[in-house]
Amino acid sequence: METKILPVNEESLALAADLLRRGELVALPTETVYGIAADARNGEAVKKIFEAKGRPQDNPLIVHIYGMDMLPGIVSVVPERAKKLAAAFWPGPLTMVMPRGPEVSSVTCAGLNTVGVRMPSHPVVQAVIKKSGIAFAAPSANLSGKPSPTNAADTFTDMNGRLPLILDGGECTYGVESTVVSLIGEHPMLLRPGYVTKEQMEQVLGEEVLVSHAILEKLADGEVARSPGMKYKHYAPKAEVTILQGSFGAYRKYLAAHAEDGVWGLCFDGEAAKLPVPCIEYGAQNDPAAQAHHLFAALRELDRCGAKVVYARSPEKEGVSMAVYNRLIRAAAFRVVEL
Repeated sequence: METKILPVNEESLALAADLLRRGELVALPTETVYGIAADARNGEAVKKIFEAKGRPQDNPLIVHIYGMDMLPGIVSVVPERAKKLAAAFWPGPLTMVMPRGPEVSSVTCAGLNTVGVRMPSHPVVQAVIKKSGIAFAAPSANLSGKPSPTNAADTFTDMNGRLPLILDGGECTYGVESTVVSLIGEHPMLLRPGYVTKEQMEQVLGEEVLVSHAILEKLADGEVARSPGMKYKHYAPKAEVTILQGSFGAYRKYLAAHAEDGVWGLCFDGEAAKLPVPCIEYGAQNDPAAQAHHLFAALRELDRCGAKVVYARSPEKEGVSMAVYNRLIRAAAFRVVEL
């Protein structure tokens, strides 16, 4: 299959809408990362996403909509909490898990009776949904397990020959996937951290948002993934990544003791020149938004540099930093060293 990368214009948007209506795949930018879209109602189309990514079919996908009027049929009930969160954060990088409606294919939801839905703010996604009339399922546009792409070139690296069209909308704004909160059950629960934080949702809802243990820990054997991004290893480069927790001095000392060919560091801005191994910087230590924006690109750059082993400076574990730590600990397959 030939994969075209096209700039965003009326012709390419019309082509994307036509492809989706015909049950084909389109890769496109969102405000979080690039995604692979297929009609969420069409199980055969959605199966092509799993095939293109090499993604396990027990990993549910998120449905993307343009307006609240698209929710009926996609969900069976719109909880009051969902209305409050939508008023505060939609359109934007928040996914809400609600009871699944009859129009969504079971393939999209990995057979679950729930569905994750979000209303993205990126104008390209909004234009494609409006032109096609289709609420689409879309995971990140990477080969399963690799870092998510935040630009069209990295999307092409993974998806060349696997789908017909990539819309090039430039760099993504946020750089990590959407926050996922479950609104099933007595208490709302954070399933995947992102740019919309636990604290922000609690302020809107006026109640505690619980945090799934799977955000910072491995899923237990046989435990069902209720959200994308909950699997054991994810977002990973080819190199073996280990997170080092501790001061910069302790980090530098550890790198010096482990310096050899193929060893690289993943560090904060301004630190690389002070370290004894080659390093990629991924944002300022006190700027979690910059870390989120640069993390996946930095992990891909480590692959391009031929890194075999990567020792990463640990971000914090709250606010937006929780999203960065969540992605990094999965890239590291939960390898963490306390210094």
